[in-house]
Amino acid sequence: MHVIVDLCVVPLGVGVSVSAHVAECQRLIENSGLHHRMHAYGTNIEGPWDEVMAVVKSCHEGVHAMGAPRITTTMKMGTRTDREQHMDDKVESVESLRRL
Repeated sequence: MHVIVDLCVVPLGVGVSVSAHVAECQRLIENSGLHHRMHAYGTNIEGPWDEVMAVVKSCHEGVHAMGAPRITTTMKMGTRTDREQHMDDKVESVESLRRL
């Protein structure tokens, strides 16, 4: 099953700046080969369900390995069975209507 997720991983107990932890998570997502796009408060990731969930787990493992004793994660996800849809399709659909 194809899934699109919006993932926000927040390490706790590591101080005010979390950019190094976010960068590690981004490296892991990049290395997964999945289509993704970082934004100001998280990352959109799309692909096969098991691969996407595996990279979410990998992010937790990587951030814990950096010394974060706790992590809180927010994730929104969507799937469709009526047709294939990708992140770029969703954005283009709205942008095309905005131009009218």
